[in-house]
Amino acid sequence: MYKNMAGSAHRLAPPEIAVKAEPDDERVWVPQADRVWFRPLMLNTLQGQWCNLLRVRRSGVLSRHLHPNPVHGYVIKGRWHYREHDWIAETGSYVFEPPGEIHTLLVPEDCSEMITFFNITGSMVYLDENNKHVGYEDVFTKIDMCRAHYESVGLGADYVDQFVR
Repeated sequence: MYKNMAGSAHRLAPPEIAVKAEPDDERVWVPQADRVWFRPLMLNTLQGQWCNLLRVRRSGVLSRHLHPNPVHGYVIKGRWHYREHDWIAETGSYVFEPPGEIHTLLVPEDCSEMITFFNITGSMVYLDENNKHVGYEDVFTKIDMCRAHYESVGLGADYVDQFVR
């Protein structure tokens, strides 16, 4: 905070966010696909960035996609891998995804639940098996998904505002 010439206080940066990452209220998890949810932690509209937990309670292919910017992930629970690589990200693993790489996220059969923290800037571009664009997500589509979901479950459309910066 600083004071201008008239003595009024002004904030130099948006307020911090401090929330319980894995919420007690299931309604905070926003459905994304069949048995796939995300929990917003921070939705930065100024830089096109979002941080969220991705929770998956099914095995198989989640999506084939790329990111035009780097992505950072940390596996909190369970495991997953990319079809295109021979590594497995499991509890405690850090994953760095370079910009432009196409990959297909898979959750193995013997994993009942996977939760991963992701820090994404830019967008997620969804692709079919021929690398044809079939959809995208960015911080604004994430906010829209949250508003609709929170309204429908009784938390109110503005519940998401606490995560928007």
